[in-house]
Amino acid sequence: MSRFFFGLAKLSPVSSDVLAHKRRSFRLFSSSLATTTPYLSLGDTLKKHSPDDGTETRDVVFFDPVKEERLIITDKTFPQELVHSRQIGSSHGWGIFSRDGERSVCMSNVYHPLSPKSNPEIIPLPSLTALPDNQTGVVWNVAMSSSSPSDDDEDCVVAIKFLGNQLSLCRPNRDLRWTNVETLGMLETSNLMYSKRDQRFYLPAPGGNELYSWDLNLDKKNFSPELHQVVFRDLPELAESEWGLLDMVCSRTEHLVESASTGECFLVKCYAQGYPWSEKFKYMIRRFMVFREEETTQGRYMCYTEDIGDLCIFLSKSEAFCVQATSCPGLQPNSIYFIGKGFGIYSLADNKTIRSFKVPSSSGLYWLPPSCI
Repeated sequence: MSRFFFGLAKLSPVSSDVLAHKRRSFRLFSSSLATTTPYLSLGDTLKKHSPDDGTETRDVVFFDPVKEERLIITDKTFPQELVHSRQIGSSHGWGIFSRDGERSVCMSNVYHPLSPKSNPEIIPLPSLTALPDNQTGVVWNVAMSSSSPSDDDEDCVVAIKFLGNQLSLCRPNRDLRWTNVETLGMLETSNLMYSKRDQRFYLPAPGGNELYSWDLNLDKKNFSPELHQVVFRDLPELAESEWGLLDMVCSRTEHLVESASTGECFLVKCYAQGYPWSEKFKYMIRRFMVFREEETTQGRYMCYTEDIGDLCIFLSKSEAFCVQATSCPGLQPNSIYFIGKGFGIYSLADNKTIRSFKVPSSSGLYWLPPSCI
């Protein structure tokens, strides 16, 4: 299999002027409106510090997976609240920010390509509190029930899954404190997702045979999860040696993702194999397995598939999402765009990585879903 490596620093930048007229108002993806492409957030570069008001001017950098080039939004103002904060998660294009050494948290759209240059929206969140024998310093991932946390008419819930056994939920602009839930020990590195269809947050257990879910009713006293048993069907036909390699040598992560356009739900298993590389450990994707949820007369099953049609799945440390390739011409249908243990495009039909890129050195690599223009 041939691989093509591209250093992102070598990719030609695109001027942000093409987006200037679209920045005044944007909404997250709706199939009835024209949309932008998904973008990968690559961080920012400091240009100027203003000591008078404590703000900073930065250039914000994105990766466009359609054109395979950088998009640079120049001269974005970072308010004082964000200058000394670090991004700890992302969902629906909103970043969650925290100050090191403090428990204060806020959310902002400052890293969205269509957010205002000089006045990004900032929504304060309650201070974080750790459950006994848990921590709130290291976040695993974030999920949200809505893309409009600033809309007072929408009951948006933000959920943070920390590394370990704590899940914290709150309603922006409404709750004065987080609802803290202690999860099972085996879920310490499980990826959180929200199902709009079921109106529940989900955490898959290792292997994906069990799902644990929570509804949006944060006011009830007993906030225990609901357990869902998962039955897999039509597993891929692989040699015994390959199964042994996947199970014994590779690291495995599970992602639940729901398509907003089709309503389908998928469970994605990612197998990555590690190699020594320049005194470090480098991972390469060995295989993705995708299982589609199907309702049958015998019950509900997760059925292996190598065909998700026109859909693309985007995986990173942000909440996973699906995009119809026809809505963003240039995207590869029936594929997975991934960043984390490697960076590239994986073809489900060919069962291999068809495009590989150099992993950026910056932290906070989050895929951002399309937005309405």
